[in-house]
Amino acid sequence: MEAVFDFEKPIVNLEKKLQDLKELAKQEGVDFSAEIRLLEQKVITLIDDTYSKLTPWQRVQLSRHPGRPYSRDYIDLIFPDFMELHGDRTFGDDQAILAGIAHWNFESPEKPGEFKPVSVLILGHQKGRTTKQKMERNFGMARPEGYRKAARLMQMANRFKMPILTLIDTPGAYPGMEAEERGQSQAIAENIQLMFGLDVPILTLVIGEGGSGGALAIGVGNRVVMQEYGTYSVISPESCASILWSDSSLAEKASEKLKMSANELLRFEIIDEIAPEPKGGAHRDWPLAAELLKQTIARNLNPLIEMSLSSDPKKVKQIKADRALKFRQIGRMGLTQINPSPGSSN
Repeated sequence: MEAVFDFEKPIVNLEKKLQDLKELAKQEGVDFSAEIRLLEQKVITLIDDTYSKLTPWQRVQLSRHPGRPYSRDYIDLIFPDFMELHGDRTFGDDQAILAGIAHWNFESPEKPGEFKPVSVLILGHQKGRTTKQKMERNFGMARPEGYRKAARLMQMANRFKMPILTLIDTPGAYPGMEAEERGQSQAIAENIQLMFGLDVPILTLVIGEGGSGGALAIGVGNRVVMQEYGTYSVISPESCASILWSDSSLAEKASEKLKMSANELLRFEIIDEIAPEPKGGAHRDWPLAAELLKQTIARNLNPLIEMSLSSDPKKVKQIKADRALKFRQIGRMGLTQINPSPGSSN
């Protein structure tokens, strides 16, 4: 049975009435077209009204929606020739990190309509849907071998001049004892350091929830884009509530303090763009969500590829320099608000 949150129930109930009316019209041969149009408009209005008033906690719930497309769902819809690669060559293969190579039809901003296939490396957190899959994927929480697999393949991409696309969707890195014994924090730190030193362009997409260092370990991009109903924060609301108030049940309160929604992060210049989702969220229309994400990828990745293919070595070097500068400037806006410049009205 599809999961439905409390704030979605009025929409689902109205959609059920609409579907029942359509079926009745079909079975009885009665013309209910006027009534159907009226109900359809009511559904649209209710969706618009509901999703324009979402609380921070409701946005967290949406980012975790079990019906939301995961990394593999988007990859299958956007990159049909995706070839998965496995293993860190040290310990094993972590299925919480999905990795592989695919072709992207690159359209040069300077030559619209002219396409060229470019090999790209795709990395993403992968959750499971069934109980068995959730256990295999460890609920999208990667272990050190997952991040080392990502590091191995990013180094390969750098050697072969392949752009990198990362998809973030994790509550955080796995905090279990065996992960710590195998160097979890070191693996995360080394990945962050590695990504700053890569010469190829990196586009990061937050497609669900992005939690802590587990997200940042594949999240150091030239451009960081976040889907409309995603969340991205230094810690999950539950963990934040446990630390601040010794009560994880106060997660809803913590979500208000963390400022983890797309609009808030764009305002703080932590992300560069908000990727639109279908009306009511990506879980309501996978093909449309994938098409909108594909357009977002093209808008952000194509200019970066254009730079990487340039014959001017300065432009190629600028890719790495811009990535470092982007992350050095994070927090600048917050400092400006705390310490306004002389003569500022803030």
